[in-house]
Order: sequence, then C-alpha cells, then structure tokens
Amino acid sequence: MSDDVTGQQGADLPEPVRAALVRTAAEVLGQMEPKDVPVALRQVQRFAPRRRATAGAAPLWHALQHDDAFRGRVARVWSHARPELADAVAAGLPTSPDSPTAEPDSPTAEPDATAATDSEQAVSTAHAEPAAADVAIGAWLLRPEGWEALVREAAAGLAADGDPSDQPVQTALDAMARRAERAEQEAARLSASLGAARLEASAAQDEAAVLRREQRRLRSDADRARSEARQALAEAQAARAEAQSLRDQAAAELADAAADRRAAEAERAAMRGEARLAQGVATSRARLLLDTVVDAGAALRHELGLPPVEVRPADTVASRAEAPARRPTSRGREVHDPALLDDLLGLPHAHLVVDGYNVSKAAYPQLALAEQRRRLLDALANIAARTGVEVTCCFDGQPGHTGAAAAPRNVRVLFSVGEIADDLIRQIVRAEPPGRVVVVVTSDQEVASDVQAAGAWAVPSQTLLARLARL
Repeated sequence: MSDDVTGQQGADLPEPVRAALVRTAAEVLGQMEPKDVPVALRQVQRFAPRRRATAGAAPLWHALQHDDAFRGRVARVWSHARPELADAVAAGLPTSPDSPTAEPDSPTAEPDATAATDSEQAVSTAHAEPAAADVAIGAWLLRPEGWEALVREAAAGLAADGDPSDQPVQTALDAMARRAERAEQEAARLSASLGAARLEASAAQDEAAVLRREQRRLRSDADRARSEARQALAEAQAARAEAQSLRDQAAAELADAAADRRAAEAERAAMRGEARLAQGVATSRARLLLDTVVDAGAALRHELGLPPVEVRPADTVASRAEAPARRPTSRGREVHDPALLDDLLGLPHAHLVVDGYNVSKAAYPQLALAEQRRRLLDALANIAARTGVEVTCCFDGQPGHTGAAAAPRNVRVLFSVGEIADDLIRQIVRAEPPGRVVVVVTSDQEVASDVQAAGAWAVPSQTLLARLARL
C-alpha cells in the first residue's frame, strides 16, 4: 500500500519538483561508495556527472520511489544541506511564503503602471516558486506526519503561480523560471555537495574522536611502559649489585682456596721428603740384613766344609713311558658339551680365541668368505656382550691383504701375515701368562694338542656352533 501511495503522490508532483528530486539524487549518487550503490543505479553512477540527472532520470526516480534506503540517504544529504528547512518540514510547519496579492486596479491608474504592477507580481511569484518546491521536496523526502498534505499544498501553490494571464509577462516568467531552474539546479548540486561534505565532516569528527581515544590509550600504555621500564631498571640495578657482591665474595673465597692449596702443596712436599727419608732408612736396614745373612751363609759353608754334590735328585728317578696327557673337564663334562664352554667363559678374565675359517666353513659353507666372516664376528660380538670375556678371532691372511678389518665392538680380529692362522693362535696362547683361562675353539687336532700343551683349553668348533645356536 505504501508503494501505491508513493506512486500516486509521485504522479501528483509538479515537474520542477520531480526534476529537483532527480538532480538531488544524482548528486548524492555521485558521492556514494560503489559498494553502497543500489544494483539498479550502478550503471547510472558510471555516467558523467552532467548526464546522470538526464540520461538516468527514470532509474533515479524509480529508486527514489521504491528504495527506502536510497531515499533515506538522499533525505539525510538534503537535511544536512538545509537544516532549518528540514527541521520545519519535519515539524509539519508550512515554510513557503504566501504569494503577494495584487491590489485592484484604480480607475486612474496608467496602463504602464498596471503593466509594471503585473510584472512585479510575476517576479514575486517566480521568487516564491522555489520555496514551495523546497517544501514539496523536503516533505516528499522526509515523510513527516501529514507530509501528503504539505506536498499537495506546495504543488497547488506551484500550479496557481504558473497560470499567468498576460503573454509578455508569461514569457518573462518563463525566462525567469529557466534562470531559477538553473539556479535551483546549481543550488541543489551545491546543497548535495554541502550535505556530502557535512557527512564527511561528521565522519571525520567521529574518526578524530576515535583517534583521540586511541591517542589517550597509547599515551596510557606509554606511561605504563615507562613505569615498567623504570621498575625493570631498578630491579636490574639491584640484581647487578647483588651479582657484584656475590662476585666479590667468590673472589675472596677463591683467594682463600688458593692459599689453602699452597699450604697443602707445601705440606705434601714435606710429607714426600719424610717418606723418601723413611724409605731410604728401610732400604738401608734391609741391605744390612741381607749382607748379614749372605756373610753368615758363606761362613757356615766354610765352617762345615761340605764336599761337592755328586748325585742329584733327578738321577734317582727311573725313566718311565710317558702316559698320554688328559685334560680334566669341568664338572665331569666332555669337550663336546656346550655347557663346558659356558663354564669356561664364566671364569674370571677368560680369553676366547677362535680359529675363524675353521668355524665359519663348518657353519656357513655355502657363503662367500666375506659373508662368513661377517656372520661369525656378529655372533662372537653377541657372546662378548653377554659374558664380558675377551674375544680374539684369527683368520688366514689372503695375498695382498693388509691385515686390517672392520671388527664389531669387543671382538679383536687378526689376520695372519706371512704365516697361517694356526701359528698366530699358538703365539697368542704362548703370550698369555700362566694360570689365565684361555679357550681355543678349533677342530684342528694339531693346533688343539699344541695349545693344550701350552696350558690352554681346546674346544671343537661344533661346541661353539651349538652354543651360538642357543642365542
């Protein structure tokens, strides 16, 4: 129903009022941001400023009639441009002046005076027309209570003022109306610009208020930051003073410690001197005692006059056939029992010596020598890690071999150079001190006999392989 009323009222508006509304809307459209422009007017906004009110009159008028948001924006701009008139129209008060009324012709009046009076009345009417148009524009845009009556009264006033009786006066009035229309267009443009400028000024004031608040907040933050900085500086100075005090205390303690150290070194030197003196005295006493015993033995030999020794104890022993040597076993176990190897490796400081290729060829005959060495060394490393014994693995050196090899952890790898691995194993056994448990793993009977004669244990290769199979 509102659209019907708007359409009917728009049809009753005089053409100057409608044209003024379209011009005002064109001015406001030129000041709007593209995102705020209605869809129907985006093409019109791209027109040149002078063509918007003419080429885009129909879309602008349609938007004013049916788009309340756009009409409201135009109304705000118009109200900022004419605040007094906007307040009067919003209050529902008529603001257009009454048209002057001509006095009746006096019988003695001259024709020229009558023409002048009519011309002045036409000029007054022409000057009253813009006020009535402004009332109609304001009432149509702002829509106060009873705005339809204001629009009808302003339209009736414009219609009554536009009915002249004299053609020359009408011609003058038309010329004046055109000039007034041009002035009104300029005034509307200036009013729209003034309204937009006032809106921008209001926005600028709001922004300035926001900036002032932000400035106050930043000043408060800066004051707080300065206060925190002063507090941090005071704390840093206190910490520095405390650190300096601790440093001085540490320097004093260091000086005391240095003095104590010098005193301790002097005392230790004195004790060393006393120890050397005591050792010299003990050596002298032992030397005197030894000399006394030697001299006493010589005197006793001379006193007894013993004859030379003719028969020695070994001469009384009859020669017998040598019985084959038999190595005792551990807890009654034979050398082929893997438990014997466990018992031997469990003895303190045991040394396991392995004839490398003798064991690897029995365990991995289908593999290449390098792969045999790798697998055997990995297994021996596992045994060394589990038992903690010393493990040495000997291999026959190949022609051109340097004798070095990458060995796993806790396993010593040796390659014979200029000899065979059997001789290298014999040298290792002979190098060990008597009484140490040395276990040689080999199936070579000659090597086993030699190492057993030297005091080592000989275990067959299959015994070690059976032990490795249980890992």
